[in-house]
Amino acid sequence: HVQLVESGGDLVQPGGSLRLSCAASGFTFSNYYMSWIRQAPGKALEWVSSIDTGGTNTYYADAVKDRFTISRGNARNTVYLQMNSLKSEDTAVYYCATEMGWVGYWGQGTQVTVS
Repeated sequence: HVQLVESGGDLVQPGGSLRLSCAASGFTFSNYYMSWIRQAPGKALEWVSSIDTGGTNTYYADAVKDRFTISRGNARNTVYLQMNSLKSEDTAVYYCATEMGWVGYWGQGTQVTVS
């Protein structure tokens, strides 16, 4: 079955950096786009970034463009999110996610707190 396990969340000061990881299993990782989404306290889910199957094309929300970098290692079945110049408004639970047809999958999330 599909499993996505995020890690790397932490408490960091404004201006700091974090690297999130998401280990995937239960499906052919290299065949699927991967995304990061986040949910801040009391707010709706927000799409952050996506990457295509080969890692060539990446996409970002305006709020994180030029600060965050998504990447993937298909040999390791892992997707990453490098977050630089963190702001208090980046505080959220971060989830990695993928879609297979009409079905979406995401992990349990990792907490990022910028304070």
